Order: sequence, then structure tokens, then C-alpha cells
Amino acid sequence: MKVTTLKDIANELGISVATVSKALKDYPDVNKGTREKVLQIARKLNYSPNQLAVNLRTKQTKTIGVIIPTTVHHFFSKVIDGIIEEAEKKGYLVIILQSSEKLFLEKLQVNLLIDKRVDGILMSLSNKTNEFVHLKKVLSRNIPLVLFDKIEPSIPCSKVRIDDKKAAYEAVSYLISKGYKKISHFRGDLNPKISNDRFEGYKEALEDHGITYDASLVYLCNNNTDFEDGYNNAKKLIQENPEVDSIFTITDLVAIGAIKYFNENNIKIPNDVAVFGFSNWFMSSVVSPTLTTVHQPAHQMGVVATEILLNEIELNKENMPSLHKEVILPTELIFRESC
Repeated sequence: MKVTTLKDIANELGISVATVSKALKDYPDVNKGTREKVLQIARKLNYSPNQLAVNLRTKQTKTIGVIIPTTVHHFFSKVIDGIIEEAEKKGYLVIILQSSEKLFLEKLQVNLLIDKRVDGILMSLSNKTNEFVHLKKVLSRNIPLVLFDKIEPSIPCSKVRIDDKKAAYEAVSYLISKGYKKISHFRGDLNPKISNDRFEGYKEALEDHGITYDASLVYLCNNNTDFEDGYNNAKKLIQENPEVDSIFTITDLVAIGAIKYFNENNIKIPNDVAVFGFSNWFMSSVVSPTLTTVHQPAHQMGVVATEILLNEIELNKENMPSLHKEVILPTELIFRESC
């Protein structure tokens, strides 16, 4: 089917291409009768604007790119809901990419979004991201960038996150207040800031309550969204430290893996060992026993990060500078049966 152009509409009506263009854009110097005729012929000929031409004229593609580490985790699915909801209000399309916790993929995806000329980028960094040339490339191209959840403090851009250290501190302090003394931590990968912050919160809570930190009670989860890490570390924990009375885990999925192992081996929760998660994803409320956890405002994080990005895009369009923000959203302890 032939693509209808402005010239086709102009020829049909015997008017200039400029008049057709102005009528379609609702310019006030085109009389009402002419505008109605142009719109009628445009509908008849199934005219749609050349998006590339529109993009060149407005210097915007009305698209934003989103890079997340994984789509499996309930947390990121809720963040995406918030991003799409806010972007659609302002007429933006969203391109969603998954780095699968791999730095090389993250770099490729950043380059792809730059090539696609997106108006801005939202990112949560992979667990393996330990150098940031690709992020600096985004900024050097004058593309607004907002980091959320897993961030890098040294990058001069806006950020939206929670206070992971404070949330972990509150979770472990709660366990101690309930009388638990031998508290293990299933921690995340050694690289991401959120893993290290949650570990520091765990450690500080022990020390502030007079409990000596014991490194042998800390078990590494190489992929901090992995159910298998929780299951396997629970098995090792019981073999190596059977006297442990509670666990604070890096994510709910790790906690649920631990709960599965304990249930299979007749280890009673919370009587023999208590389990504390982190995220408050859907399964934490339906697993047996239900999981005590830290609630992260995932949907709100998506909304706030998108609001900031779209505001920076508008300022960028007007060649106006934007002040970078760091928004720290509040968390909440959710008390259920596992503690």
C-alpha cells in the first residue's frame, strides 16, 4: 500500500503542502473550513505523520530506555509497572532490556539505546558492573540518565533508591529484640552496593546490641535473586552451624529457598530457626510459613525515577541544566510467621 504524504493531501485539495502541514498542526492562521477539509482527506487517505521527520523536527523520539538486571524478581516487575504507568501519562514509549546480571550485556544494551536515540535512560546496574565507562558515555552524549535500586555513587546523575543499610539494621535489630542471638546472613554478591550495604547493616546491628560478629555465619549468594542459593546455603548452614537460631537473607527468593530446605528436613520455622527476607514480593505472603520481610516500595521507585527522568528530558530539550537528585524512599518491616 502506498504511503500517503502531505503532497498527496495537498494535490487532492489543490492547496499548498505548507497549508496542509499547518492545518494538521492546528495553526491559528489556517481557517476552520480548510482545516476540516484537510483532516477529512487525511482520514480518507489513511495519512499518518512520518515519525522520523517528527523526531528530527522536535529533536525527541518520545521513547525512554530501561535496563534491569532481571525480570524474574517480583521487585523489578513492580518497578516496570511504575515506569510504564508514568511514561504513558506523558506520551512516552518504553524500551525494556534485561542485562541478566552481565556487564557485557549491559554495555551492549546501553549502546543500543544510544543508537536508537532514546530521550533518556533508566538503569539498575548488574551485580557484575564494576566499571562505568558506558554510563559516562551516556552522559557525554547529553542523554539524561537516572539510576535506581542498584546504583553507583560516583556517577553524576540522579538516583532513586532505598537506604539498604538502615533497612537491614532494622531487620536484624528486630530479630535481636525477639531474643535471637546466633544470626546468620545469606549475603549477596561482593560487588553491588546494595549487597554491601545490607551486610554492613547486619554487622552494625549485631555490634550495637553487644553480639560479636562471626564471619563463619555469613554465606555468599553469587546471584542474590537465586532460590537455589537459599536452599544450598541453608543446607550448609545446618551442617556447619547447627546452633544458629535465625537468618537474615539478601532477598525473599533466597529466604524462600532456605524455607524449602528447612521444611523438607523437619526444621521448624520459627521455633528452630527464624527467617527474615528482603523485598516483600508476592510469594512471601503465600509461602508456608509466611515470610517476615522488608518492604521495598518498588512501584513507587519506578514512578519517581520516571518522573525525574522525564523532567530532565524536558529541561534538556530547552537547553536548561538540571540539578541531579538522590531520592531515598522509605522501607517498612512486614511481620509474618517466619520470625
